[in-house]
Amino acid sequence: MTNTKSKLVTKILGIKLKKAREQLGLTQEQVAKLAGIKGKGNYYAKIERGEINLTINKLSKLIKVLKIDASEIFPS
Repeated sequence: MTNTKSKLVTKILGIKLKKAREQLGLTQEQVAKLAGIKGKGNYYAKIERGEINLTINKLSKLIKVLKIDASEIFPS
């Protein structure tokens, strides 16, 4: 995948995570805590802005916390 495509995918993923979080009425801090995501500064906010490439492990945790079906993240 090209660097440009990778950045676009990361950005779209962040938008979907933000939408799911807002639908649940959770703050970024609450989601990060529930998912066990730690990092310097507001790491989770950077995820939502598409600035961080997630590992599969972190993405899996976020999907569970945000009650998202994986097909919503990666449609066929």
